[in-house]
Amino acid sequence: MSDQDYRLLVVGVGNVLQGDDGFGVELANRLMLRTDIPDNIKLMETGIGGMSLIQELMYGYDALLILDAYQNGGEPGQLYLLEPILPDLSGLKPHELRDYFADTHYATPMRALNFLSRVGQLPKVVNIVGCEPEEIDDMTLGLSKVVTDAIPKAEKMTIDWISRHLKSEAYL
Repeated sequence: MSDQDYRLLVVGVGNVLQGDDGFGVELANRLMLRTDIPDNIKLMETGIGGMSLIQELMYGYDALLILDAYQNGGEPGQLYLLEPILPDLSGLKPHELRDYFADTHYATPMRALNFLSRVGQLPKVVNIVGCEPEEIDDMTLGLSKVVTDAIPKAEKMTIDWISRHLKSEAYL
């Protein structure tokens, strides 16, 4: 497999109306301005619409990187590279499972990933670049200064992740 055959999706998620929750959208928009991203890397932002993430991944990707705010109790602006752990839904009854997936338009990324796993469309590699928010409030536009200051480092993390995955898969 050549590195051009290896398809990566980088998607920014979050609610831009809730302050630092818009981190992933802001980072994705910044990455989309770059001219050095290979054609086999798709960059997009979905805001809070989990259905857009599901629909895009149905086209088939080898790896997924989600950009999102991530509350972990660290210092605001702290960055994380994470591997999501999907909740086990095997014990749910059919009606409980239906309720879990009922509103995919507002699905969290985790619900979207769980759905994709169940239908066999989850990429083999899934990671998250997360940023510890300072403030997530309803009806607050814009990121805090500390999260804004973390964007360049998060952009570099993302580019490094892309490069690592292209290099590691180029010789399969």
